Amino acid sequence: MSVRGIRGATTVEQNEETVILQATSELLKEIVKENQIIPDDICSIWITVTHDLDATFPAKVIREMAGWELVPLMCSLEVPVKGSLEKCIRFMVHVNTDKQQSEIRHVYLGRARALRPDFSTK
Repeated sequence: MSVRGIRGATTVEQNEETVILQATSELLKEIVKENQIIPDDICSIWITVTHDLDATFPAKVIREMAGWELVPLMCSLEVPVKGSLEKCIRFMVHVNTDKQQSEIRHVYLGRARALRPDFSTK
């Protein structure tokens, strides 16, 4: 079994708690679905947000989900590069899996599809 990283990102249009939490939940659910994983498979999740999202911690919604209470979560700020995508939430999910690196499905939603169009199938 290996530890693999699953990348994901999404965007929101407003710096509002409910909008940020809804987008975070949607991104996590899509990563779980695409990779057929459960909370016990997860080593940790590192979540970054751009500097313009300060209404809440995205991890809040994950901590409230049944079965996710023990998953280690960390939030931090993304490097504020001029001209980079605004109002963006990014994930790095570390997962224990027997899957090969090529079998991992990274998920990019909303305007974040522009970050990795090669991974954006929806």
